[in-house]
Amino acid sequence: MLMLEHFQWLPFLAAITVLTMSPGVDTILVMRNAASSGGWRLGFLTSLGICMGLFAHATVSALGLSVILLGSAGLFTAFKLVGAAYLVYLGVQAIRSAMKPVGMTFKDASSTKSLTAWGGFRQGILSNVLNPKPIIFYMAFLPQFIDPSHSALAQSLFMATLHFIIAMTWQTFLALMVHKARVWLARPKVALVMDSVTGVLLVGFGVKLALSQR
Repeated sequence: MLMLEHFQWLPFLAAITVLTMSPGVDTILVMRNAASSGGWRLGFLTSLGICMGLFAHATVSALGLSVILLGSAGLFTAFKLVGAAYLVYLGVQAIRSAMKPVGMTFKDASSTKSLTAWGGFRQGILSNVLNPKPIIFYMAFLPQFIDPSHSALAQSLFMATLHFIIAMTWQTFLALMVHKARVWLARPKVALVMDSVTGVLLVGFGVKLALSQR
């Protein structure tokens, strides 16, 4: 595909990988369900539901981007600056969190109600689709990788597919290694590293987006 000839593979994959591995709501949900009586399979299905939601966010964000790309240059610039400011805000929040690192904690597995396979999948997809933050992030993050000469929807879905593969791989690993991962992620030093890297990365992408010419 011609639109992939100039795609920034390394920056995109590096950013998505780091952001996926950074502990958050999705990670906690997958680990919590994997720690229940449903085991790693329930964690896997929860992750599948979460990651399927990425395509919904990519579609919504692409439709919004298409409208803006078809509008005036001034409107696109304004939108780009808002997105850049949001990324910088997220980065600063992560850096502030790194200054007072707290390991990930969540309720004991015994408090998790027994879920069916469908229940785990449904819980995952609803928690993702009903969360407005991924849409905002996609609309702020994807423009710097979008080629205006090609379909914004096709490119967004392609990037969502890459995100899907990376997120499923990471979250499935966590589901399989949930007991060890719980100990590892609870360490403040781990939170310090993850928040610092994520914060610097987000601020960098925000600045890059603000200074980009398109």
